[in-house]
Amino acid sequence: MIHDTHAFDDIVQQARAFGPLPMAVAHPCSREALLGAVEAADNQIATPILVAPLAKLKKLADELEVDLRRFECIDVEHSHAAAERAVQLTREGYADILMKGSLHTDEFMSAALARNTGIRTDRRISHVWVMKVESYPRYLFITDAAVNIEPDLMTKRDICQNAIDLTHALGIALPKVAILAAVETINPDMQATLDAAALCKMADRGQITGAILDGPLAFDNAISKEAADSKGIVSPVAGDPDILLVPNLEAGNMLGKQLTYLAQAASAGIVMGARVPMVLTSRADDASGRLASSAIASLLAHNRRQGGRS
Repeated sequence: MIHDTHAFDDIVQQARAFGPLPMAVAHPCSREALLGAVEAADNQIATPILVAPLAKLKKLADELEVDLRRFECIDVEHSHAAAERAVQLTREGYADILMKGSLHTDEFMSAALARNTGIRTDRRISHVWVMKVESYPRYLFITDAAVNIEPDLMTKRDICQNAIDLTHALGIALPKVAILAAVETINPDMQATLDAAALCKMADRGQITGAILDGPLAFDNAISKEAADSKGIVSPVAGDPDILLVPNLEAGNMLGKQLTYLAQAASAGIVMGARVPMVLTSRADDASGRLASSAIASLLAHNRRQGGRS
């Protein structure tokens, strides 16, 4: 699906201004995966290191008229070895960004999260969708719609903090977090409302930092001040959120795809909580989304170099 090719221009320009960082690309053996790496290089966002079976990679590059002499290429036997080697490059500090190529997400994440050889930290990893919706005045950050299927309270705490850290790296000093549920009141039979209330209190006690939280909020009164006012909701977040924290992966996945296909939203995505930012490109991502994801990862990596946490 083709979206506004200029939707993420400000993010791309910021990343370009900082300069390219080395990015390990695991098994870029499809058109989308290889061109995603090439686009990042062409836009001076990253310096790709292509890790793949070399014969397979050369065949694809010839078909796409990509000159592999521009890039460092590391020959491995298969996709699993590509994932392990790309992760090793980031673990050893040779690359600052990790990008998934044309291998299954489970295979990629298994290598990234391996206990002794991966790049996990003490925080749970999570995915953040950065979405540009024409009817909304700024970016919306939706999390988690790709990694944690049915997160418990402490996992939601990490998901929330990861998204906050991302917004900080993108220059949003005090983001507003709307914690979504089906209703805006506490209902003991709806776990999402209890978790939302607990997360807000955790923020009050310093267990979540750097943002203003409110919830539970239904989607209408989270995104619309008029809807919130009609229900008498007094909130510093309602109608003005930066981050939408969803109850579970199913809700987040449906919300993100509804915005993409019904509201023509442009989207980029990043995985947070590991030692380095991870780019998970999809076959459905257009060129703008792939480039924006790499640019976000680059900004996160620069932030990490300067002492922030990615």
